[in-house]
Amino acid sequence: MQVSRRTCCLIIAATICTNPTIAFAGSLDHLTDLTGKMQVNVTLKGRDNFTSEYRYDVSVRNLSPDPIILDSLVIVLDKITNLAGEDHEGLTGESFLRRFDILDLDGHTEDGKPFFHVPTGTLRDLVPQTDSLPVSIRIRNRDYVAVFTPSFRVLGQKRPPPEEKRADSPATSPPPAQKSPPAADRKTVEKLIQLLIKKGVLTEEEWRKANRP
Repeated sequence: MQVSRRTCCLIIAATICTNPTIAFAGSLDHLTDLTGKMQVNVTLKGRDNFTSEYRYDVSVRNLSPDPIILDSLVIVLDKITNLAGEDHEGLTGESFLRRFDILDLDGHTEDGKPFFHVPTGTLRDLVPQTDSLPVSIRIRNRDYVAVFTPSFRVLGQKRPPPEEKRADSPATSPPPAQKSPPAADRKTVEKLIQLLIKKGVLTEEEWRKANRP
């Protein structure tokens, strides 16, 4: 029994390591739905009638006034509709999306929708009114119905504004003006001068000349 459980664990681990399309739920929780601020451009690039496979190039244009972090941009295949615009089977309520094989995806959202990372190229941000590089999306129709329309949502993160520069340190205040000596100090100076005059070291005439403005 223990050997069997160990074997199952090893198989699961090997599958996760070798299949990059497996993604854990909640990995996109930090992203914001930007669908209303993005224009999704879908171009049919090829069709294989033998396998009923369709290849699309899907890019997005930033219609918002803010730069979007390119590394965060994700395109989600939200639904597939028929000619009548319906995305679920009328009798069973099954999503048409379940009838299709989505190839080369990067993972699944919490509700099971396939998603794809937008290529970044050499840029960091998708600035306003510019287009991203296209994502190649391959869709294979199991029912071989000729006409269907894929619809996409866009998730990502806005580039936060740069932090405001800190205010420069206030200018160094000028040194305080020298205050005139207090009365007690003036009396001490006068006593010293009188003592010098008495001892003949200094005359009154010399003292008056020294104190003229």
